[in-house]
Amino acid sequence: MRAARAGAGPRASHASDKENVCFRGARVMDSSPNPTVPLADLIPDLGPWLDRDDPAAAQYRAPCIGCGARRLCQGAMLGCSTPSLRDFHVGARKVRAGEAIYRAGDVFRNLYIPRAGACKSVRLHRDGRQQITGFSLGGECLGMDGIASGRHEIDAIALEDMVVCVLPYHEIETVADEVSDVRRGLERILSKEIVRVSSLLMLMGHLSAEERIAAFLCDLAERYAARGYTTLSFTLPMSREEIGSHLGMKLETVSRMLSRLQQRGLIELHGKDVRVLDLAALKQV
Repeated sequence: MRAARAGAGPRASHASDKENVCFRGARVMDSSPNPTVPLADLIPDLGPWLDRDDPAAAQYRAPCIGCGARRLCQGAMLGCSTPSLRDFHVGARKVRAGEAIYRAGDVFRNLYIPRAGACKSVRLHRDGRQQITGFSLGGECLGMDGIASGRHEIDAIALEDMVVCVLPYHEIETVADEVSDVRRGLERILSKEIVRVSSLLMLMGHLSAEERIAAFLCDLAERYAARGYTTLSFTLPMSREEIGSHLGMKLETVSRMLSRLQQRGLIELHGKDVRVLDLAALKQV
């Protein structure tokens, strides 16, 4: 069973802009409670991955080679692990559960990709209500909300302790102008985000409460399976209240729908631990 911890409290800690050190010594400005540092400082066993035949090229591959999210990493679409892209600086930052990776209103400078763990994207209405617009897992890109206006429109909050890779966007743009594969990779990431949002609108606009919960669990099961976990057993990193905020449902409705799916013999629940008993039937709800 995959262990996970829920995020702490509704108010996540955050600090003002500061200058931080990035991988390969590049400097970037990053709004964060923790400094951006060389990946080797956070992942001390990078050494064995070095290519002795080409150590200069290996330093650009090492951070990605040991990453559990490498196979699904959307950063790989941008070529950040390609040795030939020597000017592409990748940093890393520790983020504790409940802390903000970035806040709405922060100046947009970077894209962020979790190496592991989960976080939530939260949009705040002017009257104080919150809407969780999505949950991101390891390898999934964050921060694209800031591209259009130059400032982030949502909060990204860690649900558990994480390490996120930090990709300076101005460098992505510069390389994309010269390398067509990077440009196409950026287009694919943006396209995936459009598809994700349209799927969420379909789910909230046309499905019943029970169907929404079933679809949500199936989606999580498939995403965890793609990361090497079992499809049939996982731990929810988010609370039931957060699930309700994401799916447009009250806490009581979420609990009732989960209990109904359990009574139907489709899932088994123990706190946040979920065991899918009949995935095929759950997909048909």
